Amino acid sequence: MRTIIVGGVAGGMSAATRLRRLDEDMDIVIIEKGPYVSFANCGLPYYVSGEISNRDDLLVQTPEKLKARFNLDVRPNSEVIEVNPDKKEVVISHEGETYSLSYDKLVLSPGAKPFIPPLKGIDEADNLFTLRNVPDVDQVMTYIDEKHPKKAVVIGAGFIGLEMAENLAHRGIEVTIIEMAPHVLPTVDKEMAAFITNELKNKGVKVLTEQGVVEMEDHGHTLVLNNGAKIKTDLVLMSVGVRPENALAESAGIKLGMRGGILVDDTYQTNVDDIYAVGDAIIVKNQINNEDAMIALASPANRQGRQVADVIGGVKRQNKGSIGTAIVRVFDETIASTGLTEKQVKDLGYDYEVVHVEGKNHAGYYPGASPIVLKLIFNPTTGKIYGAQAVGHDGADKRIDVIATAIKGGLGVEDLPELELTYAPPFGSAKDVVNMVGYAALNLMEGIAKSIQLDELEEARESGVVLIDVRSKEEYDKGTIDGFINIPLNDLRERVSELPKDKEIILSCHSGQRSYIAQRMLSQMGYDAKNLDGSYLLYQAVNNSL
Repeated sequence: MRTIIVGGVAGGMSAATRLRRLDEDMDIVIIEKGPYVSFANCGLPYYVSGEISNRDDLLVQTPEKLKARFNLDVRPNSEVIEVNPDKKEVVISHEGETYSLSYDKLVLSPGAKPFIPPLKGIDEADNLFTLRNVPDVDQVMTYIDEKHPKKAVVIGAGFIGLEMAENLAHRGIEVTIIEMAPHVLPTVDKEMAAFITNELKNKGVKVLTEQGVVEMEDHGHTLVLNNGAKIKTDLVLMSVGVRPENALAESAGIKLGMRGGILVDDTYQTNVDDIYAVGDAIIVKNQINNEDAMIALASPANRQGRQVADVIGGVKRQNKGSIGTAIVRVFDETIASTGLTEKQVKDLGYDYEVVHVEGKNHAGYYPGASPIVLKLIFNPTTGKIYGAQAVGHDGADKRIDVIATAIKGGLGVEDLPELELTYAPPFGSAKDVVNMVGYAALNLMEGIAKSIQLDELEEARESGVVLIDVRSKEEYDKGTIDGFINIPLNDLRERVSELPKDKEIILSCHSGQRSYIAQRMLSQMGYDAKNLDGSYLLYQAVNNSL
């Protein structure tokens, strides 16, 4: 039996090696278009800065090693140019020659390619790069070494765009990011992305949002924006998204879905017999809302490759979907997310609540403690967790991993306080921020707490609410949200007569913890009080990012 796998890297190579572990006698052939069949594409930006210093470290496996260990027939620099399902054969092009090869099972793992918008003058640009594979990063490095660029523009502020902005800046290059969306990293919500925008600005990166490039002049060295402004640059990194490599699938009669993604069932089978597909090119089910999604991430691709091998090898296996757990480091900040964003939940029309909590990466009294801001999006009736986002210097990964596991395991809000997480002063807190966000969400569900979000504040102002900042006078004097008057929490009981009972009271502090205490106090005294979720912490982050 012969299985041909089109495309290596995450999905393809995971499928090939798992198949060999299941079947020693199977003829397994991997056809790879590029020169490298197994490389660390997620590590490419860090090679640009020298953080990964050795290029060979990016090469995970070679054809020779794969042949020796797994007896795999790896054919690099080869391209499948045609699939004939009736004859169950593929046509392969290699060094100008073509030949046919039959298959019993065919696995497509073509991945996704960077989208290049049809901008005027883009074909004449001699300084334009994308980043998908090792040859791409070789071109970037050669250009930097030979041309010594002083200025670079990164078009697109997604994961690759932000990583490249950081690593180009580490090379001493002046970097500008241009993003068409209202904020950087559109895969998270705006108030969480604000922390990343501020970090970029603090490190000298210029950030332009709600702007896009419409034309490239002077061979790409002058960019014309949609507002008429022009930017001079020596290097352009295009990172505005990816598109599935679907031409081969489409020509074979395989059905495509949203954004041209390959449609597969829960065993990765396409509509064509004995042809399967995995990786960035396929459509998966979002495990939270059961809707079609395209999730171009390495972890799902690796899992899919292993699972499709199980299916071909006769092991019962099912694709349960993905929830899009992801993380990116931007200089000294890290932001991680899992599940749906608040915007996605709102667009779906779901009943939801949001809570933000600030905690520490480990015990606050232990040296080196740093803040983590954790956002939870959930159903206030059922406690179902829709998604979460975390940002901080250290520990955001751990917290989002825990919540991603909770989502995958079907746990809800009420389960988060019950999670027993490792604790010793250097590693965590006795009440971890994950536990605390569960307590805060549970308080909202049970009606113990009432809150208002930052983006609801202006509408509340217009209704004549009373705004109270319960921080200390010293904190208040350093900055507050417009319109808030200061009554420190410790003075609130003595000064409660200053507050009207016929008006709603909005309470704020640094992060929402002290104002929650104030909200509980006033509510029990008969006041209509609400806590400003995230309080001054979120306000300051959003305000500074503008």
